[in-house]
Amino acid sequence: MGRAALLVLADGRFPAGGHAHSGGAEAACKAGRIHDAASLEDFCRGRLHTAGLTAAALAAAAALGLDPAVLDAAADARTPSPALRTAARRLGRQLLRAARATWPAAELDALATAFPRGAHQPVVLGLTARAAGLGPLDAAHAAAYESIGGPATATVRLLGLDPFEASGVLARLAPELDDVAARAARAAHRARLEGPDALPAASSPLLDIAAEVHAGWPVRLFAS
Repeated sequence: MGRAALLVLADGRFPAGGHAHSGGAEAACKAGRIHDAASLEDFCRGRLHTAGLTAAALAAAAALGLDPAVLDAAADARTPSPALRTAARRLGRQLLRAARATWPAAELDALATAFPRGAHQPVVLGLTARAAGLGPLDAAHAAAYESIGGPATATVRLLGLDPFEASGVLARLAPELDDVAARAARAAHRARLEGPDALPAASSPLLDIAAEVHAGWPVRLFAS
């Protein structure tokens, strides 16, 4: 299958459930860390090089054919926040439903059987890319883009930010996103030989703390 499948997978209208999650932007907006386009760009850059890199490498490794159960355990170890682990599995379950309907594959069926409550979303994303005929770099690009596209879109709703400004943020970060995706794909190839410890484990403690705070809010616009 050609690269057009990547456009389908990365399309915000693909029914994978991401629209209900802000990627930490809601908590950051409330705390005043995101208040305009410049601060959104800083937030997205930080997220891209930490959570985004980690997710992209996991997705690339899954697309490369590494054992999804091993990768799911690696994702768990790289997600210290219980709230984020719950969100990742919820998103993984929703993505897997969409993926199985769109690109039926035995590997996706096996993943659904092995993880009835949902596997971590980046692992599902990588296996979905594999089912769609895409490679590890494609999967890494999709995961990396999602790590910043979600917060940028959410901030338009949260702050009434001009959508043109939000799109500008994503465009300015595009060269860095390409670099992160390439690093993630290289790490996935190393992991095939060296095991999951070769995958990045970039930390973002403030995102973890904010996720726990956000989970306790009685009223919120986004699930995470």
